[in-house]
Amino acid sequence: MVMPVVKKFGWTRDEVERLVDACDGLTPRYELVDGELLVTPAPTRRHQRIIGQLYALLRPYVMHHRLGELVLSPAEVNFTPESRFEPDLFVDPAVAGRLPRASDPVTRLLLAIEVLSPGSRRHDRITKRRFFQRNGVPEYWIVDGDAKAFEVWRATDERPTLIDDHLTWTPAEASVAFTLDVIAFFAAVADDAPLP
Repeated sequence: MVMPVVKKFGWTRDEVERLVDACDGLTPRYELVDGELLVTPAPTRRHQRIIGQLYALLRPYVMHHRLGELVLSPAEVNFTPESRFEPDLFVDPAVAGRLPRASDPVTRLLLAIEVLSPGSRRHDRITKRRFFQRNGVPEYWIVDGDAKAFEVWRATDERPTLIDDHLTWTPAEASVAFTLDVIAFFAAVADDAPLP
């Protein structure tokens, strides 16, 4: 569910930063896209299970290929002076074969990932996706837990590639692809999944 906001359009980054500073905890999540404030409540346990599993599978690949740093939300991404994002999971590119400085703002991504929630569908599929495409994010994944599928968007795509069997990601900086068995992935995050 997206929470209501007082002001409908024309938000500034300073106003959003004041909202973030006024929060007692990490939720709700405040993001800013072209003056539009996106407000999202705390994620569900299923949402977190999906992100946690993706992190566990992607991190060894990202580190082995020296791609950069795989980061879990909440973490801020700032492409423009008037944008503020907290993707569920993203890859901050390496700088000369090293981890990016933790104190530097994140202004580029190799990969952004969002897990759909009932209140985030429109923003994840339209608002954020268009912004990421305009700003050169090479690949954007939308994880649909209900459909047990991944929507993969590249910078020039007009339609996503819908993947429900095997996902492959080959960033330009890697010589070998990351592969994910999508059916096994969703079986591993199901409520009745056996522990490994």
